[in-house]
Amino acid sequence: MKIKDLPKIDKPRGSHPSAGHRERLRERFLQSGLSGFLDYEIVELLLTLGTPRKDCKQIAKEAIKEFEGLRGVLDASLDDLRKIKGVGSSNAFGMKLFQAISERYAKERIPKKITLASPHAVVNYLQEKIGREKKEHFLLIALDTRNNLVRTSGISIGTLNSSLIHPREVFKEAIQANAAKVIVAHNHPGGDPEPSKDDLVITKRLVEAGRIIDIEVIDHIIITKTGFVSFKEKNII
Repeated sequence: MKIKDLPKIDKPRGSHPSAGHRERLRERFLQSGLSGFLDYEIVELLLTLGTPRKDCKQIAKEAIKEFEGLRGVLDASLDDLRKIKGVGSSNAFGMKLFQAISERYAKERIPKKITLASPHAVVNYLQEKIGREKKEHFLLIALDTRNNLVRTSGISIGTLNSSLIHPREVFKEAIQANAAKVIVAHNHPGGDPEPSKDDLVITKRLVEAGRIIDIEVIDHIIITKTGFVSFKEKNII
């Protein structure tokens, strides 16, 4: 009998070259969560869910490079994700699903009673609320005398200009909430938090109206996915 006539032995399931590596990744996650994971390793771990028998490390590294980090990968559109060689429709769908679940979970973890006593607390709250929105959202944050959140109201969605944000609509919400003071805020989806001319006009009008009805506008915050500008810190208010 010749060697070529010998029956072929099937490799056991999971014996592909990357099986050991991906198993170690999973064990690390099960033992300590994502602590110590590099960005590309998190993407790699996600890719393994939709790619049972393929090394995903290089694909993950290319995705991180293309979208400049984990946040960029998760924010990328389905079409853009599929442009990465090796990322199929199932992979792209899985990453977008993971992003959506993470955002929903983060919002639902916000406690019922929230104290916004520092700019840092306000910024964290706003980034969860509107930091990742694709359109501009203008919000009113109504506070009591101890800086506890009373109400968050959406005033406008879409490109902001001074004619759309009327003090009457803003302070109607504040009065109904029995607010002692308010913070107004909006997001810049483009990523640049610097205020526009309209932002300055809107702020001036709201501050003046607040003085008349004795509800202080203590800050106007422009938020992005990665940064913010506080009008109070810039001495605009």
